[in-house]
Amino acid sequence: MHELVYRLLVLIWFVAYMAAIYLALHIVLARFITAPESRVLWFFSVVTTPLTSPVRAVLPTGIPEGRVRWIALALCVGIWLGMRLVLSALGGVELG
Repeated sequence: MHELVYRLLVLIWFVAYMAAIYLALHIVLARFITAPESRVLWFFSVVTTPLTSPVRAVLPTGIPEGRVRWIALALCVGIWLGMRLVLSALGGVELG
């Protein structure tokens, strides 16, 4: 059972890490690409919408999209670092 919990925490840690990378890339590229028909921004908006929609649902209406992305990034980084601390507190589990 301990191995299963450890693997689940590693999965959560990895997904939060990837989500933080995609949100950071979306934030950086949104500053440099100004074309509204950009396929790159479309791709990142499709990828990051599942990450920003829960944040947008909690926040009041009228918050700019850029700020919603920053808040979602902060939450993902917080989850990522929190899982890292939990994993280091658990120590290693022999998965072999």
